[in-house]
Amino acid sequence: MRLDGETRLIPILGDPIAQVKSPALLGRRLAEAGLNAIVPPAHVRPGDFAAVVDGLKRIGNLDGFIVTIPHKFAAAAICDRLSDRADFLGAANVLRRQADGAWLGDHCDGQGYVAGIRAEGGRIEGRSVLLVGAGGAGSAIAYEFLDQGAGSIAIHDADAARRDDLVQRLTARFPGRAQAGGPDPAGHDIIANATPLGMGPDDPFPVDPRALHPGQFVTDCVTRPEVTPLIARARAAGCATMTGLGMFDGVAARMVAFFTRQAGAA
Repeated sequence: MRLDGETRLIPILGDPIAQVKSPALLGRRLAEAGLNAIVPPAHVRPGDFAAVVDGLKRIGNLDGFIVTIPHKFAAAAICDRLSDRADFLGAANVLRRQADGAWLGDHCDGQGYVAGIRAEGGRIEGRSVLLVGAGGAGSAIAYEFLDQGAGSIAIHDADAARRDDLVQRLTARFPGRAQAGGPDPAGHDIIANATPLGMGPDDPFPVDPRALHPGQFVTDCVTRPEVTPLIARARAAGCATMTGLGMFDGVAARMVAFFTRQAGAA
């Protein structure tokens, strides 16, 4: 990485921010892609978000932002343009200054999750998906599965109202391909965990592990531990798997593509 008068700035904004590991990783990947840019972390509280962003936009060598919890919904609201997925979600985690000065927002979580599956040899097209979790990450992942060609998706969430709301919105965008589901993975090709279950040693399984069998692809978004109890049981059952680090790597790659304007990025 370079650091000189020509360095471009792409700060990452969050509250808290100390736990974020992506500044160094993204800085290296941007350098490898030929962009002289750094990703400084910025601790920005919700009440200060609008003022901080307004000030940062005035910096001439600032090319964009990365936003993390809890700013993704607020970030979408300050964009002049949104990708289709960010518009559907009402949230954005990457923002880029366009040549005309307008700000474009996109959302990379679902893209990264699906890219991680593909990197492990998984296929999306025509597959039946069981997704656990209808929150922010789960919504992004559900959208991306269907947008990239999954045949159907069943969504399970402890909050039935949140689950049903997501199913309804997906049905409006992808008619006939989304439905409510339960914790039984039988009959599904891909089982995707988009919840924190597995981070704690006493957490329950997000799905019934006894029904896992060879031929299924089991995925997780939890990065610590890398091999969650779900992933361990899936491997023991002969399933192909993707860990949360696969999603993390996929998200990083999509962010780099967004800021370097690679083909296929928003």
